[in-house]
Amino acid sequence: MSVARANLSITQAQATIARAPGLPQLRVNGSENRTVQSARGQAVGQVFNQPYSYAATLNASQILFQGGRVVNAIRASRAATGASAQELEETRSLIGLQTQTAYVNALFTHRMVQIQQQSYELASAQLKQAEQFEKAGRMSRYDVLRARVALANIEPLVLQARENAQVAALELKRLANVPASRPLALTTSIDSVVIHDVLATVDTTIGPDNRPALASASLNARARELGVSVARAALFPTVTFNFNSGYGAYPVNGDIFPPGRGIFRTVSCAAGSAPGKVCTAQNGGWFSDQSFGFTVSFPLFDGLLSRGNIDLAGAQARVAKAQLAQTREQVSNDVETAKADLSRARGQYTAQQQNVAEAEEAYELASLRYSRGMATQLEVSDAQLALTTAQTNQARSLYDVYIAAVALAQTQGRPLPLPSTDNATSAASSDSLAAR
Repeated sequence: MSVARANLSITQAQATIARAPGLPQLRVNGSENRTVQSARGQAVGQVFNQPYSYAATLNASQILFQGGRVVNAIRASRAATGASAQELEETRSLIGLQTQTAYVNALFTHRMVQIQQQSYELASAQLKQAEQFEKAGRMSRYDVLRARVALANIEPLVLQARENAQVAALELKRLANVPASRPLALTTSIDSVVIHDVLATVDTTIGPDNRPALASASLNARARELGVSVARAALFPTVTFNFNSGYGAYPVNGDIFPPGRGIFRTVSCAAGSAPGKVCTAQNGGWFSDQSFGFTVSFPLFDGLLSRGNIDLAGAQARVAKAQLAQTREQVSNDVETAKADLSRARGQYTAQQQNVAEAEEAYELASLRYSRGMATQLEVSDAQLALTTAQTNQARSLYDVYIAAVALAQTQGRPLPLPSTDNATSAASSDSLAAR
């Protein structure tokens, strides 16, 4: 997200740069010159031989015509900014999906810990019962050994489930920027009510047209097309208006600094001057200086630089169009794949609901028959394994159908559905659960 936001800031700055040539350019210049020798003063007259001169100028310029370069550059920068904004939305959507997937995986691993812990407790109860039956002479040593082996085989599964829960919690913390050492409590659970609400938001008729990735690729292609026009503008003449307004000062009599406002007056001519000659003098102060004009620049030959830029922009535009076609194909494929995954997950979810109820009933019957001496330890173990498998499959199908629905929304460019807080229930902390 930080990288995507930074990329958006970059394109926004580039848009500002693209607009700059189309706005008036204002610049203030100031200079001070010390003349050591003046060829003009020696050849024409001492009036041009002032050792110090000063200038302060305000320069204003405006490009009137540049072959459409500025306009197309502004349009291209806007398209690039829009593409970056869409990339930010695509990134936000993908991270949202990844975070929800990590959250659901954490819930699943918590449920697996509960299932394996329940299986361990059932196996412990069966071992105690088998030991009691052995003391009463109703069960052989072989059945007790089978119960102990079954209990020992479940213990590694419990430890593995706890480790998986801890790893899932670490991944969720990473995506949520939560320090690894900080406790994490999952406060929202996924149940049948949540699944019903989420599935109500599913619309399999929507395509990928609203996908930010597709919009970003389209805007990038548009920006590259405008880039060709920007490069081609170098073949056209440039017309610029310039205006200068300022002051200049030429101190006289060896003065270093101008005395103030410039004054130009008539003075008496030196003795021996021609009759009727008018003599003038200036006080070395500041005199106004203003000018304006138009500049027309026509490129005749630039070493094929413009042609190279045009060819480069054209190649980049073709690449952007090909990437747009690839993106369109990819997002369409993503939507169809997500629809297929959702259909599969819904089918498994429906099937597993009944399967768990039947597995629980089968285990209860096997336990009852075992307690009355009508079943063997092997039958109870088989029923317990079937129950654990059914519960695992049910949990997996529950979370799979939720993630499939969220993934479909993400591929369609729709807001990601979230579990309602009204249905949220407190779940055990992953850290405390793993510690237990």
